[in-house]
Amino acid sequence: MSVNSGDITNKKASGPQHSDIGANGWFVRFLNVVERLGNLLPHPITLFALFCVAVIIISGIAGYFELTVVDPRPMGSHGRSADGFIHVVSLMNAEGLRMIVSNLVTNFTGFTPLGTVLVALLGVGIAERSGLLSAAMRALVMGASRRLVTVTIVFAGILSNTAAELGYVVLIPMAAMIFHSLGRHPLAGLAAAFAGVSGGYSANLLLGTVDPLLSGITEAAARMIDPQYNVGPEVNWYFMFVSTFVITFLGAFVTEKIVEPKLGKYQDDDADETVLQSMENVSAIEIRGLKWAGLSMLVLTVILALSVVPEGAPLRHPETGLISGSPFLKGIVAFIFICFAIPGFIYGKVVGSIKNDKDVINAMSHSMSTMGMYIVLVFFAAQFVAFFNWSNLGAVLAVLGADGLQSIGLTGPIVFLFFIVLCGFINLMLGSASAQWAITAPIFVPMLMLVGYAPETIQAAYRIGDSVTNLITPMMSYFGLILAVACRYQKT
Repeated sequence: MSVNSGDITNKKASGPQHSDIGANGWFVRFLNVVERLGNLLPHPITLFALFCVAVIIISGIAGYFELTVVDPRPMGSHGRSADGFIHVVSLMNAEGLRMIVSNLVTNFTGFTPLGTVLVALLGVGIAERSGLLSAAMRALVMGASRRLVTVTIVFAGILSNTAAELGYVVLIPMAAMIFHSLGRHPLAGLAAAFAGVSGGYSANLLLGTVDPLLSGITEAAARMIDPQYNVGPEVNWYFMFVSTFVITFLGAFVTEKIVEPKLGKYQDDDADETVLQSMENVSAIEIRGLKWAGLSMLVLTVILALSVVPEGAPLRHPETGLISGSPFLKGIVAFIFICFAIPGFIYGKVVGSIKNDKDVINAMSHSMSTMGMYIVLVFFAAQFVAFFNWSNLGAVLAVLGADGLQSIGLTGPIVFLFFIVLCGFINLMLGSASAQWAITAPIFVPMLMLVGYAPETIQAAYRIGDSVTNLITPMMSYFGLILAVACRYQKT
């Protein structure tokens, strides 16, 4: 199992995954249209390259016509011009060419999501290659009581988003097997796990690699309005925490009260015994490894608490003494790395999957080797964000959009309903969570900031839109795998 770039940048790959499934109803026809439209889109990397060219051309045209808007920021604000206007800066001239050529490398290396995601994945890679994540997931699901098995499967699916491939490749097939072994319909188990893994993509009890990724993009967009604004990876944690339990119980309720009764009793006269035999229990050595890994996690938590909670603790803000703006929050990615790497190493030593420092290095190297596509995408995404900032097109569009919202009176919370719907629709066709946010954040974050909403709230709304349509998009890269599992049990 590996945590690859698909978890972060391509959770729904291009290309059709199926063509002839389900009844020919209106919803199936709608998804077929979405699939065709999605297939017309170029690869996300190509898309970013085209956007870069488009920004250069549009900035040249807008600069030629001297497009300006009134700067809504107070006089004297950092980044506000002396004349009180935001001017579009042309990149289609000699000065623009010099700026692009001289900053091409620093745009890439200075792009916040690049380093944060890679550092976090070093730790996740150790935990994943040692077998800790897989064993923990199997122990959680297979150790559940019969009464709580549905709740546990959905809950485990949500937690698996820390390493999303684990949920799709391990949990979804396992959930179908467990339901089958309990005399319940296996497709109901598959659906419950799918709801947790995919529908709960933006919920979790832990911070994962997607959190610093999104927050870095949000921060870059917010700085179009406030150049000093900081967005930490932890900003949506309360939202994620509560969402975990909401999605868990809603997913279990829908599975048991709607999906399973609709499926009816499963006829298993021709049951595939090899499927049941492949459902591995957690071994005694794995249980021992999990105990030691859990103990190490407890020790790390205590040490971290002592470094943050007491007044005057070293990881509090050195001047204010507060947690807000503290080294703890600014260095949250380092703690993600440590809290995966150390328990993963200890688990690996106990079970024998990690024997020496070479195994640790190989685990981290493997996690990096799967990030090639992500790194290429980040290169072009970083250029697009930089060009958008330099040209001031994002700030101009934000002001015009905010003025438009105010003119029609759409500045209350209802604006998020339209924003979530829009994000959900885009998510049907554009497969990458990071690519989608890198494109939309520079427009919507500044726009909604100007009508009074915090970037953290805007990011949370985006995560809702990005998650709700994961379950129905025909562009899901794991759809083929899920369909293959379902075909083991489908008798017609």
